[in-house]
Amino acid sequence: MSLVSLVKADSSSAFKKAIERSLSLIGFHFPEGLQRIAVKPNMCLFMDYSTGQTTDPKIVAALIDCIREKASRELDISIVESDTEARKFEHVSTFLGYKKMSQEERVALVNLSEDRSQEVEVKVADHSYQFLLPDTIRNADLFVNVPKMKLHPRAKVSCALKNVYGCNPCPEKSRYHPHLAEAIVGMNKLMKPHLNLVDAVIVQGKGTRKLGLIVASSDPVAIDSAAATIIGANAKKIRVITLAAREGVGNMNYKAAGESLESFAKRFPKRSTVDEIRIKVNKAVLSATKKAGLNAQSF
Repeated sequence: MSLVSLVKADSSSAFKKAIERSLSLIGFHFPEGLQRIAVKPNMCLFMDYSTGQTTDPKIVAALIDCIREKASRELDISIVESDTEARKFEHVSTFLGYKKMSQEERVALVNLSEDRSQEVEVKVADHSYQFLLPDTIRNADLFVNVPKMKLHPRAKVSCALKNVYGCNPCPEKSRYHPHLAEAIVGMNKLMKPHLNLVDAVIVQGKGTRKLGLIVASSDPVAIDSAAATIIGANAKKIRVITLAAREGVGNMNYKAAGESLESFAKRFPKRSTVDEIRIKVNKAVLSATKKAGLNAQSF
């Protein structure tokens, strides 16, 4: 059973103390001799943290301050993300405020799609997959995953496991969508974070709401299982979570520490059954019209 901490963080002034408490609750200590650290926030869209879609750079800045206080002031810290078909790292990091924050915190911004990497084979569910492992992550003494907690149309829950998938240097990530769960699990087997720190301060569900929560665990499967409960989903029915557990990435059984998980679950803006049916029908119609060579708009 893995520990998952839940700590209130209602404002940016509370972020650092919330992070320190969250790490204390799970008994996490920064290892001695740290030199190189890679931090992976969610920078997947041109939508800032207030939309509930991307990680707040102020949380990452507070984490960096915490690491320096607890470990050392002299560290090689890199904030990492990769390109996709839809956006370039250089542009999105500027738009979301990471370029400015990196200058203020004196840390590097590393585009994993331009980083040196080596091809590695990973086995998932009796199938082998080839991925590129970036040197910045491979050489890191500490890899910290800082995802956003939100709903996802394919993976159902986007949190710790899904955020590591963004470390894939290949910009054409849609090529992995037919086997998305296997790709996510494969990336997590290849580069498992030492620490997962979730930004659930502002979340996106049926709508956007201020939840005021930071979640932490060294186990990405446990933290995604907790996130599923908060979001209103059954982790046992989410394939990426169950597959990750079977492949030894982490443990679905967890013990919550800190604030009441149920209190945050009550406040998360959940989709209703009608919403879920509408989404499924929408997908079916769009898929059918695409196969027929027609154009259709979402209804």
